[in-house]
Amino acid sequence: MASTGNRPARDFGLGLLALAVFGAIAPWIGLYPVFVMKALCFAMFACAFNLLLGFTGLLSFGHAAFFAAAGYAAGYALKVWGWSTLAGLGFAVVCAGMLGLVVGALAIRRQGIYFAMVTLALAQMVFFVFLQSRFTGGEDGLQGIPRGDLLGLIDLSNDLNLYFVILGVFLATLAGCYRIVHSPYGQVLKAIRENEPRALSLGYRVDRYKLLAFVLSATLCGVAGACEAIVFQLASLTNVEFVISGDVLLMTLVGGVGTLLGPVVGSFVLVAMESYLAQFGSWVTIIQGSIFLICVMAFRAGIVGEVIKFLQRRDDRSKARMAEGALPSST
Repeated sequence: MASTGNRPARDFGLGLLALAVFGAIAPWIGLYPVFVMKALCFAMFACAFNLLLGFTGLLSFGHAAFFAAAGYAAGYALKVWGWSTLAGLGFAVVCAGMLGLVVGALAIRRQGIYFAMVTLALAQMVFFVFLQSRFTGGEDGLQGIPRGDLLGLIDLSNDLNLYFVILGVFLATLAGCYRIVHSPYGQVLKAIRENEPRALSLGYRVDRYKLLAFVLSATLCGVAGACEAIVFQLASLTNVEFVISGDVLLMTLVGGVGTLLGPVVGSFVLVAMESYLAQFGSWVTIIQGSIFLICVMAFRAGIVGEVIKFLQRRDDRSKARMAEGALPSST
């Protein structure tokens, strides 16, 4: 019988291939490119958040700060400094990572709900800085951010061209998350999530591992925020509000905490609800709340988590039947 040691890698590879195929045909099956790009940006955001919550066990209420900071950094570099799109993206990602280093260094001194409250408080401070600063445009935000081109070869002002670039960035981000989670470092993060005192007793410098996880998560949030700012050519205070941090938490919970593809599914569910339920006006919040309540009550492990559980139960039953069939019959 074939070894199942590489099954997670195979399953992830198949899932990544399915996403790539779906992304390649999405514009030709009636899905508006800008809608899918928004979902992909929030999928990257949710994957970054899940790296911290699902695989390290740290709940942050302030991740919107990194998402928005990267948007402002990319917008300012592209619009005011006239940088190339690639340079602006790189600058935005570095800014998000540096902000994550500062916030993480302060926040990891606390645990549990205190950690969450510290991240929320620091994110609110970032919100007021952005509100009062001139370079952010205040309440008007940075508008008319130029998309530019990619290496002088691809005109990103074309929605379809930009779409495939964002799709490529998304697939690379998802693959990067998989590599982090399944590396020796990722195994230590899981050990910290399951039993931090035990990991500490084994000699691991837990605070350093958590700080690196926080910085990596913030950096990946920066990738998502910069891409979102370029897609909509806008960086505004909306992205740094607490609501965005709540949205990314819901995306992760609905899709499946601690699964790589769960946040992707959750982000598409949330973005689709926002787009297609807008016609109900003020009832949208009630409808969304009801749907999320049903998902949380009926799918405690999230949509992808429940699918994984179902497949595992099916495999266990198959193995049990095979074991029964291999037993010698009694005479």
